[in-house]
Amino acid sequence: VRSDVFEIRCDTEFEAVMRACAAPRGGQDGGESWIDQRLIEAYTELHGLGGAHSIEAWLGGRLVGGLYGVHLGGLFAGESMFVRPELGGTDASKVCLVYLVAWMRRRGMTLLDTQVHSEHLAQFGCREVDRETYLAMLHDALQVPASWGTFNAGTAREQALALL
Repeated sequence: VRSDVFEIRCDTEFEAVMRACAAPRGGQDGGESWIDQRLIEAYTELHGLGGAHSIEAWLGGRLVGGLYGVHLGGLFAGESMFVRPELGGTDASKVCLVYLVAWMRRRGMTLLDTQVHSEHLAQFGCREVDRETYLAMLHDALQVPASWGTFNAGTAREQALALL
């Protein structure tokens, strides 16, 4: 984030982000992803209705990292993220995540559901909670009247830097 290497955009290539998330990753055998054509079509339609969003990292005119998910009130349910280090995108998905959190705070959102806890996400403060706690957090987040708004990378960057 501090190096300002990537151009961060929102929602400019939503479907491309989903397809990149569906692509085989290092260590995978190239088999089927859980993100299939049916899901890509459904989420792309939801995106068109304003309910799903992508945060994208660009370098030299190429999409090198990103994430996507669903926004509802104070909730952003992150679905998947990807990075293309072979195109210079090392850490691009991490930068997108920081921008997402900054944008969520700016818009008054209160819950980022990452679905699965991992050491990768733990370095950003992700914590696992029990079902009862999660349902209470989800209930509270859904009461928040936060809109996504028009993403402003400059504003998000200022907020992201303040998080570091």
